[in-house]
Amino acid sequence: MSAPLHLIQTDPDLPAEADVVIIGAGIVGVSAAYWLSRGGMKVVLLEKGSVGAEQSSRNWGWCRQQNRDARELPLSTRSLSLWEDMTADIGESLGFRRCGLLYLTNDQAELDGWNKWGNFARGEGVDTRMLNASEAAQRGRATQQKWLGGVWSPSDGIADPSCAAPIIAKGVLKHGGHVIQNCAARGVELSAGAVCGVITERGTIRTRQVVMAGGVWARSFLNQLGINFPQASVRSSILSVKPGAKGLPDALHTTKASVTKRGDGGYTLAISGNGRVDPTPGILKSTVQFLPMFTRRWRQLAPGGLQAWRYGFDTNHKWRMDQTTPMEKTRILDPKPDNNTIKATLKNAQSLLPELKKTDIQAKWAGYIDSTPDGVPIIDSDSGVPGLFVATGFSGHGFGIGPGAGHLVADIILGRTPITEVEQYKMSRFQASSWGKVSDF
Repeated sequence: MSAPLHLIQTDPDLPAEADVVIIGAGIVGVSAAYWLSRGGMKVVLLEKGSVGAEQSSRNWGWCRQQNRDARELPLSTRSLSLWEDMTADIGESLGFRRCGLLYLTNDQAELDGWNKWGNFARGEGVDTRMLNASEAAQRGRATQQKWLGGVWSPSDGIADPSCAAPIIAKGVLKHGGHVIQNCAARGVELSAGAVCGVITERGTIRTRQVVMAGGVWARSFLNQLGINFPQASVRSSILSVKPGAKGLPDALHTTKASVTKRGDGGYTLAISGNGRVDPTPGILKSTVQFLPMFTRRWRQLAPGGLQAWRYGFDTNHKWRMDQTTPMEKTRILDPKPDNNTIKATLKNAQSLLPELKKTDIQAKWAGYIDSTPDGVPIIDSDSGVPGLFVATGFSGHGFGIGPGAGHLVADIILGRTPITEVEQYKMSRFQASSWGKVSDF
């Protein structure tokens, strides 16, 4: 069984025109469509498969400020309140709760890193609290272990990956937007070098503005327009267990395993940072740009197989607009999880939290995470093609900051004052010698 997903009914008919067309109904795409619709624009949200069916339903569900890159922190902070705002407006639960996030460790170097980040973050208004050994043991009592220390971030929380994107899409409909599922966008039509339409498998939508929020599909799609930027994908494998475990933290991270309570009372289990790098034409093309990241993470990443190559989501091939494209051949990207990772995750999690031995596996799945060389997303209206906005490369952080990212997209398109600064999200940073640079945090 793959990742659980709440399915919704949406528009069957393709509108002839729109103020903005958004390609990709993951958490970023639906959030952008929601805020644009709420801002009064005529929006069409296109999804080749089902809303939220790829990485947006395959993540842990964490909505955190804790340990964020400094460039993402303002967006993370704003997103927490936006989760609450969207829930109140839509009138249905997104599973969002400020339950607090707990980090535990027996590694002094890790503890020092968290403390350094905390000193910075408290200056930015973040409530992050270092825990001594006694406090860590108390908060982590379900582990039945001693800990050197930890971190408690009480204002952070979780949302439900199985329903968040679909429910936000219902918010798009509430505000007059259109959501079209099972309809792939094949390309962008240009007039005098600027956007004038989106070509889909069902016909063309006339528009002057397009937002590409296609996750791992974005690089090959933009390549059709001659836009090149470095993007790699990492296949992450996780699992969930059925309800039954008692007295566990809602969200716990350790090096050995991380555990998150699900909306149904079960738990998602994962090992942070672990993944397989399946070779693709795009990765091979961008190898040099990603060397710094792969070097930093060599203990966590391992070579993968040929799944990604066969799916074709990261191809260098130019396709024709009147023929079937890779997006139609793979409506939902549903890669096979790595069995060794699943076994190790379950073993580690049960060792960390003995109560989990009382539960059975509910589901196991994998997902492809779209990454940039510096681990920070692209949110940029200056793509080189007038009218084409790019929102991609969220590097495993997109779910929690999705509402803020979508609001930022809407701010820029509507000409409002952006909710955060925008320079750090520009695509131009990957030109010249800036790729590979990482924040101190």
